[in-house]
Amino acid sequence: MKKTPEKKKTGRPKLDTLKVTITELDNEGVGTAREDNLTALVQGAFPAETVVAEVEHRGRTHIFTRLLKILRRSPSRTAQPGCPVELSCLGCPLVSMQYQAQLQFKQQRLERALTALIPIESFSALPVLPAVDTLGYRTSAKLVFARQREKLLLGLYRRGSHDVVDIAECPVHHPLINRIATIVREDVARRQVSVYNPRHQRGLLRYLLIRVSPDNNRALVTFVCHDRDYQNLPKLAKKLIKKVPEVIGVHQNINSSSGNVILGNESIKLLGHPDLIEQVGDIRLHIAPESFFQVNTRQATRMYALITDWAALSGRETVVDLFCGIGGIALSLAKGARHVIGIEIVPEAVRNAKANATLNQLSNCRFIAGDAMTELERLAGTPDLVTVNPPRKGCGAELIRHIVALRPAQIIYVSCDPDTLAQDLKQLLAGGYQIKRLQPVDMFPQTAHIETLVQLVAG
Repeated sequence: MKKTPEKKKTGRPKLDTLKVTITELDNEGVGTAREDNLTALVQGAFPAETVVAEVEHRGRTHIFTRLLKILRRSPSRTAQPGCPVELSCLGCPLVSMQYQAQLQFKQQRLERALTALIPIESFSALPVLPAVDTLGYRTSAKLVFARQREKLLLGLYRRGSHDVVDIAECPVHHPLINRIATIVREDVARRQVSVYNPRHQRGLLRYLLIRVSPDNNRALVTFVCHDRDYQNLPKLAKKLIKKVPEVIGVHQNINSSSGNVILGNESIKLLGHPDLIEQVGDIRLHIAPESFFQVNTRQATRMYALITDWAALSGRETVVDLFCGIGGIALSLAKGARHVIGIEIVPEAVRNAKANATLNQLSNCRFIAGDAMTELERLAGTPDLVTVNPPRKGCGAELIRHIVALRPAQIIYVSCDPDTLAQDLKQLLAGGYQIKRLQPVDMFPQTAHIETLVQLVAG
């Protein structure tokens, strides 16, 4: 039964609070406890902690709360809070958890998802590969402009809402990102540049995109605007490059839509270079402002090295790389293969991949813009290796059927979601493949996300 808050003598309602002991973390890293036969969700609380939380909403199966006070601390909690806005931003639910405990949670999260769908004897998960850097590792950021009672905000959406949390310094962002954001915030406020209001669909600035190359400490900055601007943006760009010479290019993207899509279809280079060149292992990559690329470059380098090592190519193989993006995995394998075919549905990413093949002087690569399933059907012959790096929804049953029908000698699967990985592995095992190696990789410290590499061989 829903509790009705009592009123104090002042007439203000008394808080509806719960005192609970957290039993476990859910898949998103949120503390859970049982209360009145419902599951109470307490962001920022860890197992074995007794806490007081304010009830924000009571649903049919869950109680959504806000952490007020920790009465008994978990031994895995850090001595000091990991971030001053962790309970309002909610982007890094594990930021106040000791790192070894984070790795243990991720290992258990992965194994729980897998054993729910595939036999435990069919795999042996290696220990999670820890991150080299647990803070300051994110090399790209998408920050939101907003105004609140005339105050300029530049930060992140509170998870699950459209409320903007002002972020002075994010602990997981590369230090150069934080420095750039500070300078931009100050200059926009000083010049009183208008900020987009989604309710009224007016105002100029919508988002600030920053991409950093940790290899050479250079950055690209993109202002996403509701309209073209010939007055404020050039001044902001010049001031930024003057104050932060590490910024080698400033762009404007026009997004006049009323929806939640961040980027529009039109981009204009205001000053400097069109892209970054990033060294990832032994390959170099053109990374444009709109390119999708791993946000943890150091871990991506280690992951590509693992894939190359597992593939053990002799120079005679044909490789098909599905969801190839800008070509990172395909190009890493190309030096050891006879021929590599990359398939990607985003045309701009394919153009980047072709440019990256040229940059690395690799002539044995072919990149195709198209749907993975459609293009697989058109391929002649049987590839020796198929690599897949799908989005969170996984490959899906139909694509897996097509891959199994090709019967490659081995498959290397790069997953960013344990649940969809389990679904796809179940089908691959049923199709006659065996798991040879399974390596979790911590790409996103302080969060609940886990990346997983799986090598499968034909039985």
